[in-house]
Amino acid sequence: MARTVITLPERARRGDIVEVRCLIAHTMETGYRNDDQGQRLPADLIRRFTCHYRGELVCGADLFAAISANPLLVLFVHATESGPLDFVWEGDNGFVQRESRTLTVT
Repeated sequence: MARTVITLPERARRGDIVEVRCLIAHTMETGYRNDDQGQRLPADLIRRFTCHYRGELVCGADLFAAISANPLLVLFVHATESGPLDFVWEGDNGFVQRESRTLTVT
């Protein structure tokens, strides 16, 4: 399980556009580097990120080898009603990280 940091406002007013910041701790090995013995290190990348708000996809991104380690993704959500934000990171070697936060709309 990877460490994630997800930042969003504690509350939002109906109609607000809120910023959501999603960071995941991940080495993002490209598969092009060699170890100290000259052996190729296997690729270990996050390949896909999705965010759903109240079950509706609000952000989907395919990620590639050029993305940095510990990628920070920032997205904006139109706050219409209180509900969950569901985040999924998927990657090589069967890696899947799921997180959920609640956006409270007043």
